[in-house]
Amino acid sequence: MFHPPLIIAAFSVFLLVGCAAPPQRTTLPPLPDLTAYLLVDPATDAVLSVEQAAAALADADVVFLGETHRHPGNHLAQMALFRALHTQNADTALSLEQFERDVQPVLDQYLAGDIGEATLRDKGRAWDNYPVSYRPLVEYAKANGLAVIAAEAPNMVVRCVGRLGPDFLKSIPTEKQHWSALTLRLDDGPYKDRFIAFAGGNAGHGESTGADDTVSKAVLRSFAGQVTRDETMAESIVQHITANPGRRVVHLNGSFHSAGFLGTAERVQWGRPDLNIAVVHPIEVADPARPEIPDDKRGEGTLLLLIQPEPKSYASDDEERDAIIAQMKFRKSVDCEM
Repeated sequence: MFHPPLIIAAFSVFLLVGCAAPPQRTTLPPLPDLTAYLLVDPATDAVLSVEQAAAALADADVVFLGETHRHPGNHLAQMALFRALHTQNADTALSLEQFERDVQPVLDQYLAGDIGEATLRDKGRAWDNYPVSYRPLVEYAKANGLAVIAAEAPNMVVRCVGRLGPDFLKSIPTEKQHWSALTLRLDDGPYKDRFIAFAGGNAGHGESTGADDTVSKAVLRSFAGQVTRDETMAESIVQHITANPGRRVVHLNGSFHSAGFLGTAERVQWGRPDLNIAVVHPIEVADPARPEIPDDKRGEGTLLLLIQPEPKSYASDDEERDAIIAQMKFRKSVDCEM
């Protein structure tokens, strides 16, 4: 039996719900140059001061500060946040992807004042952008007596895993086994999917080894190399917190390692489920004059760091193809050093 008035009423409700305007987003201020940044709460689009951002991260045991390597605005934000987080909690350590585990003694010597910065950069194999990107953080830690963790696996180990596969880790000499995590979790899941989607679309990661291969063996070895980095950084963080109960760790890494609370971040959580993890994730906005947060990026971090896009690496497809070919030739020429 039909009830026209009820049908009309229900249809009216449907129209009100189905045709409702999308939620209004706060208009974000412009990013005028490459040194500018905005710290934003992705749930509300509220722009936070550095102090407000630190307050939003107050309960975190581990704070991941993701970065677009070499981006000036990103690095300025990292320094400001690290200072604010330390002011909030004096028992804070700095952890860095940018120093490798085997040079921890060199880094400790520098922090103790036993060697100078030139020796740190040489023997510690500091990145070439150390003076402008990481010196301020290390100097702040040194001045305040804070621990600095050389968290990353040595590049030579990562390269060998990328060339030979994860079984290479079984062959590392006993005296060097502490250089990296020896157990890799390579299971299928969101992080592996992300990596394959990225690497599979980049010829620089290797060609398929057969027509029937869903994912090339080269890409899977590259993923093992990536996970070697993640597992080692996560293990470094967990070991430090376990040895120093109650201490907060602020960790810097390339944003892919912690985006969406995956990669290194999820491995810290697996190692210590009791820890509260926070992620500050950078996003290069499409239009610096009218910054917007893409809806598919809102879950990438506890807070989002909006920055200007960097200059395009290549002006044409031909230029990019030539660079990728050169990169592939270089990778094939580099043998496992161990």
